[in-house]
Amino acid sequence: MPAVGALVFRDGAVLLVKRGAEPNRDRWSLPGGALETGETVEAAVVREIREETGVDVRPLRVLDVRDFIERKDSRVRWHYVLIDVLCEYVRGDPFPATDAENARLIPLRELGEYDVVPTALEVIQMTSARRIGSGETASR
Repeated sequence: MPAVGALVFRDGAVLLVKRGAEPNRDRWSLPGGALETGETVEAAVVREIREETGVDVRPLRVLDVRDFIERKDSRVRWHYVLIDVLCEYVRGDPFPATDAENARLIPLRELGEYDVVPTALEVIQMTSARRIGSGETASR
C-alpha cells in the first residue's frame, strides 16, 4: 500500500506523532498515512498532516522511498511503500487527531529521549545532515 510521511522542520525541531494504532502503536513517527485512490503524493501529504496534527504544510520534494514490511510468523501483516516528503511548515500548532495519540514539534537534540521508529529516525537524521551540509539550517 502506498503511504506518505512528512518531514516538517521548525525552529530546530521536527514534527512527530505518537501512533495510536498499529503498526507502531505507542511509538513516535513521522505524521502521514495511506494514499487514497486517485490522490497525488503531494495532496496526500497535505491531507494526512492536517488530519493527524492540524498543521498546514506545503510539500517541497520527495526525499526518500522505502518499504515497511512487518511479518508475523510466515505471513505479511503490513506492507507499506513509504514516500517521505520534505514539507515547509505553513501554520498551525500540533494537536493529535485521527489515529495520533500525541503530536508535537520535538527538538532534534531531544530525539534520543523518545521511542522513535527506526526508519523515521534514519530519514530525519539523513535529512538534517543534508540540510546542514547544504547550508540550510534544520530550523527552516
